[in-house]
Amino acid sequence: MRKLYFLLPGTKGKFGGGGLWAELKIIKLAQRICEANIVTYRQKEDNNLFLTDVLKTVNSHDCIFVVNWGFDVPKLISKLKKYHVIYHAHSADYGFRLPSDIPIITVSRNTMGYWGEQAANSLIYYLPNQLGTEFYDAEKSRDIDVLVQTRKSSQYLLKQLIPALQSRCKVQVINGYVEDLAALFNRSKIYLYDSAEYWIVSGVTEGFGLPPLEALACGCNIFSSVNHALADYLDPGFNCYKIGCYSLEYDLKCILKVINSQTQPKLPGSFWEQYKEENLVARLEVILKEINIFFDSKSEIKTQIKELNFWQIQNLKVNRLLAKVKSKSSS
Repeated sequence: MRKLYFLLPGTKGKFGGGGLWAELKIIKLAQRICEANIVTYRQKEDNNLFLTDVLKTVNSHDCIFVVNWGFDVPKLISKLKKYHVIYHAHSADYGFRLPSDIPIITVSRNTMGYWGEQAANSLIYYLPNQLGTEFYDAEKSRDIDVLVQTRKSSQYLLKQLIPALQSRCKVQVINGYVEDLAALFNRSKIYLYDSAEYWIVSGVTEGFGLPPLEALACGCNIFSSVNHALADYLDPGFNCYKIGCYSLEYDLKCILKVINSQTQPKLPGSFWEQYKEENLVARLEVILKEINIFFDSKSEIKTQIKELNFWQIQNLKVNRLLAKVKSKSSS
C-alpha cells in the first residue's frame, strides 16, 4: 500500500464544517489500513504537514495524494501532475473534468452517478460517510416538538413554516455550532431539513447530508427535501416525510399529526450497516487495494480509451439522427 496524503486547505477556523469533519473521519479509517497523513495547502498548522514542504521530499511512485475540496481540485491536480492522485468526491457540479488516470471515490450514489457520466473511463467507487457512534436513540422523553438549523434552510422553511409552527408547538431553532448535537436530536420529536434551495443557489449538490441521517439514528422523525445525495437514504413514506409539499397548510397538518401521534421511526439494523466503522474500513481496504494495483499497472499501459469530447458527441448525435431518417425512408 502506498502512503496516503489527504490534502485539506486547513483544519481550523474558517475551514471547519460538515465536509471537513467527514473527511477527518475517513482519514482515521484509512490510517487503520495504511500510513495516511493530513497535508494542508492554504494555511500552515503546527501539527500537520504542509504541501509545499512535502513535495520537496516525496517519491512520486511511493505515495498517493487525495484531493477533495471541490473548488480547489483543478489547481491541485495541475500541481500534482507527476504524482498519483485520487479524487474523494463529496458534492458534484463543480464544472471541472478529470483525466481518466485519477480514480474517484464518491461519498454518495448521487455523486457516483454524476461522475459515471462525466468520467466514464475512470475508476469509480462508492464509500459513504461514517455515522458517529454518538448518534443513537437514547430512549428518553422528548421535550422539543420541532428542531431546525437555520444553515442551508430554505426561505419557505424560515419565513413561513417555522413561524406558523411556533404558535402551535414547541420549536427550537439552531443558529450556530452545537457541541452535543446527538443530545439535542434525542430531545426532539421532529427534525426539519430543507436544503434544495441552498444548493440550487450555490450551484453544486448536496454531497451527503449527514444531519438528517444523524437525527434519524437518534429516533427523530424527519421532514426533509430529497435533493441530490439525500435521496441515497431518505425514502418518503417509509423512513421520512417530504417537506414543502404543495402548500403550507398541508405541511402543518402532516407535522402536527406526527407530533401528536408520538410515533418514532423504526428501521432495521441492516439499514445502518453501511455507515458503521468496521464495514467502512473493510470497504475502503478493497478500494485502496484496487487503486494501488491500477497505479502499479499504469506505467505498463500503452494505450488509453479515448474520452468523448464535444465534437465527438455532436457527431454521434448527427449519425443517430441520420440513421433514424434512413430507417424511416426505407420502411
